Amino acid sequence: MKIGLFIPCYVDALYPEVGVSTYRLLKSLGLDVEYPERQTCCGQPMGNAGFERKAEPLAAKFDQLFSPYDYVVAPSASCAAYVRFFHPNLLKGHSCDAAGKTMDIVEFLHDVLKVERLNAKFPYKVSVHNSCHGVRELGLSSPSERHVPKFNKIIDLLRLVDGIEVVEPERPDECCGFGGMFAVEEQAVSRRMGIDKVKRHIATGANYVTGPDSSCLMHMQGIAEKENLPIHFIHVVQILAAGL
Repeated sequence: MKIGLFIPCYVDALYPEVGVSTYRLLKSLGLDVEYPERQTCCGQPMGNAGFERKAEPLAAKFDQLFSPYDYVVAPSASCAAYVRFFHPNLLKGHSCDAAGKTMDIVEFLHDVLKVERLNAKFPYKVSVHNSCHGVRELGLSSPSERHVPKFNKIIDLLRLVDGIEVVEPERPDECCGFGGMFAVEEQAVSRRMGIDKVKRHIATGANYVTGPDSSCLMHMQGIAEKENLPIHFIHVVQILAAGL
């Protein structure tokens, strides 16, 4: 199994430790992992802002780089979802082999590798943040509005970590207010949603908030720092790789 590692642009620029943890974790599981150095943005910022034509060449380049791999794995639910569900429309009439093989790290570990054991240790109480793309596009956890049996692939994996205590906030799948361009165009609403979400995480008594999207964590971390709220933030892959 040959894995193409896709590191989203904001992870590369702001949270390179998340990319490194993803690579180390996949390698520790005995996988053949490559990081194509010519990769760029997947086009999600342009697409979400209404400039889909500007995203088309990025989607084409993504497909060219990642088509040779068996799976494309990314530490980002939102970027993985954009590639899988929007690239085929952007490249209509052209081959789009990579999109169907692109997965978030959580669903890849849970659904493909079916990991049952990890050599990770994280002796802290952790509150799980279920990001909107992860819940409603990738199916990482059950959406409350559908009234289906509850499941959470993030929690399933975290329970393999030694010493961890996993909790969820009230309204576990409610948006944190980031939403990409939403946080820019509706700043006041975004901030209010973020404050409410962070306070719900704090109410669990957790030391850390974790989730599959650095963008959501970044939004909440910025709010916590501005409001002097006592909570820390860490990507789920950093916990799963802790101690490697």
